[in-house]
Amino acid sequence: MMMIMDRIALFLLIVGGINWGSVGLFNFDIVGWIFGGTDAIGARIVYVIVALCALWCISLLFRERISEEEIEKAVKEAEAK
Repeated sequence: MMMIMDRIALFLLIVGGINWGSVGLFNFDIVGWIFGGTDAIGARIVYVIVALCALWCISLLFRERISEEEIEKAVKEAEAK
């Protein structure tokens, strides 16, 4: 479950980064354009969701990483039981 949340959060953070790049380079807010302006409730919801995803992704920096070998070993041990 955690891996799915990580991927969703990372995807939405990338979308937010592309949107900010568009604002910086072309002065064009893609999310605002899709939802009818930056003050539209839909755009504001997307902005908040992207911000929450950014906070979630901070945890990725501090998590212990598990190698493929450790995962395979744990799966084999679980199958042996």
